[in-house]
Amino acid sequence: MASTVLHLRSETKLLERRSALTPSTTKALLEAGYTVNVERSSERIFDDEEFEAVGATLVPEGSWVNTPKDHIIVGLKELSADDFPLHHAHIQFGHCYKQQANWVPYLSRFARGGGTLYDIEFLTDPSGKRVAAFGYYAGYAGAAIALLAWAHQLAHPEIPLPSIPKYPSQSAVVHSVKTAVSSAIFNYNANKPPRVLIVGALGRCGSGAVDLCAAAGIPSSSILKWDMAETAPGGPFLEIASADIFINCVYLAGTPTPPFVTLESLSKSGRQLRVACDVSCDPTDPHNPVPIYHEITSFPNPTVRVKVDGDGPPLTMVSIDHLPSLVAREASNAFSELLLPSLKVLNRRNEEGVWARAEKVFKEKVSELPVENR
Repeated sequence: MASTVLHLRSETKLLERRSALTPSTTKALLEAGYTVNVERSSERIFDDEEFEAVGATLVPEGSWVNTPKDHIIVGLKELSADDFPLHHAHIQFGHCYKQQANWVPYLSRFARGGGTLYDIEFLTDPSGKRVAAFGYYAGYAGAAIALLAWAHQLAHPEIPLPSIPKYPSQSAVVHSVKTAVSSAIFNYNANKPPRVLIVGALGRCGSGAVDLCAAAGIPSSSILKWDMAETAPGGPFLEIASADIFINCVYLAGTPTPPFVTLESLSKSGRQLRVACDVSCDPTDPHNPVPIYHEITSFPNPTVRVKVDGDGPPLTMVSIDHLPSLVAREASNAFSELLLPSLKVLNRRNEEGVWARAEKVFKEKVSELPVENR
């Protein structure tokens, strides 16, 4: 019986350095009898040679398009905006199941080509819990950039935060943030630390944000940890406007959520808020609880100014949709190890299990497409 072939594609999103497979998990898959082809990539946090050293076959960048149809294409972010039909099974974050912008043309590519989308966001165990997620490192990275934005805005109120460096490690991120925040506190904020309000603080994403703030030297008394109990009355919440930094770590589950903030709530007199970071970062979702921005930012241009009335300071928005790339090696290692048990049963994906559940969701979503796009 021929082995199942996994094809790790290179990512096309700008500065996406993460990888769904790591040299360690690739080695484990090879030992389990899979064949693993890895596209060369100059952007990926792991060197090509690290994959080659464990036995993977290196192939040209972008070669997945012409591989045999039974090869399974493994990636992270959605594919670039082309129109050709997709014939393979793809493992990725598709960002098209909640009727986000451009969901119809994207999902229809699979329907027209006979391919399958195994959306990582919808890989679940029998209880409905996701088997793998980047949540912790998304919160960690979001808090890091929010603190950098706060420190920069105090020193340079009218100048946007410059491009975020390609940090080699998590410790390098912490050192950079801690240095910037300490300087801002001493030179521009009367030795007072920023008050950071984190919504969703008890979840995986929120715990990452809390941990980064602590690592950067923010005292626990200045880290306001909100979760379901605090948001149960329904927003918008004036307490957010009273914080210096607001970080939203609530996962959008497709259910109506009263907004945590609005432009109106932020325009009231006395606003202290300088930086907002939406880690969930899905501004086109109709239930987005942070409806104060429409633009996705990036590592080269990490912030956008929010136009808001009132007498408060400038308001900066961080809305990067691949935040864990800031700590790409650590995030990839943690995520890939979580995904590995499911990857090991890909050769039985047509049976009941995580892959059968994901394919059922895919078919349900395809059925929601307009008839002419199926």
